[in-house]
Amino acid sequence: MIKVVRGNPTPEELAAALAVVQARAAATAASAESGGPAVPEGWSDPSRIARAVRHRPGPRAWARSYWPV
Repeated sequence: MIKVVRGNPTPEELAAALAVVQARAAATAASAESGGPAVPEGWSDPSRIARAVRHRPGPRAWARSYWPV
């Protein structure tokens, strides 16, 4: 069930939004029926966050972290 929470969409806008939702649901159902496991997208891979080298702060980092006067 879809509920309009805010605004007053025209019938054409509502039909367009429902068409997008229906097309997305059909695509998801078709990929589930194919039997193959879904391959995750690269941007959602948690290991990509850990790829960057994190530098440790230096001995006077606390002094440089404050805004200059």
